[in-house]
Amino acid sequence: MSSRAQWAELTAQLETQFRCIAVDLQGYGKSPFPDVDGPYTLAHETDAVNAAIAARLEPGEPFHLVGHSYGGATALRLARTMRTRVLSLAVFEPVAFHLLPASDVARREIESVVAGIQAAASEREATRQFLNYWNGAGAFEAMPSALQDKFTAQIGKVKLDFQALLGEPAALADLAGMELPVLVMSGQHSPLSTRRLAEQLAAALPNASASQTKGGHMAPITHGAAVNPLIAAFLVGAEVDA
Repeated sequence: MSSRAQWAELTAQLETQFRCIAVDLQGYGKSPFPDVDGPYTLAHETDAVNAAIAARLEPGEPFHLVGHSYGGATALRLARTMRTRVLSLAVFEPVAFHLLPASDVARREIESVVAGIQAAASEREATRQFLNYWNGAGAFEAMPSALQDKFTAQIGKVKLDFQALLGEPAALADLAGMELPVLVMSGQHSPLSTRRLAEQLAAALPNASASQTKGGHMAPITHGAAVNPLIAAFLVGAEVDA
């Protein structure tokens, strides 16, 4: 339920060394709600990202990828399917829950959350459950009603996102051949699902480093002063290596 605006501070830090392209994922920010027949998939999302950046890049031009949450899961799929073009990948708690084994307690936790959202009696109740899971009990209730309304209007896309995330066929073993530099970040106070996934992802990737920061799942927004320098330093190092 965020937008490309969350990266404004990081972009300002990077713009003397990099050309930054911030993208709104489908249904968020200024990007339209997806018009898709059948199940929604991460392939639909990555196709939309590719279309959004195509006008800003030369054909075949390589690039670094940065993503957070659902954007991180989308970036991970892009890196996996476009290995010749992606120079490095920096992700903060990518919600690529399909990578967790079905028996993992963290997988069962997020599947329970998704089931509650799908079964909620109203869109507002579904939004309350969603936001309180990521931000802590009472977070939704503490928001001004106008902000509650804004987020409730986006819950339909959130449901599609979970469909895409849990339906993606890739497993951790499919990442073994990704040799590009990867930074996997997580928050100290994040839910088990994303902390566990970040840990397993960093272990599965052959050239990954892991870092934990202050804050929770929304740390790129709430604790940007801790997260952004990590990303900037990683990108500069990856650029030198490339």
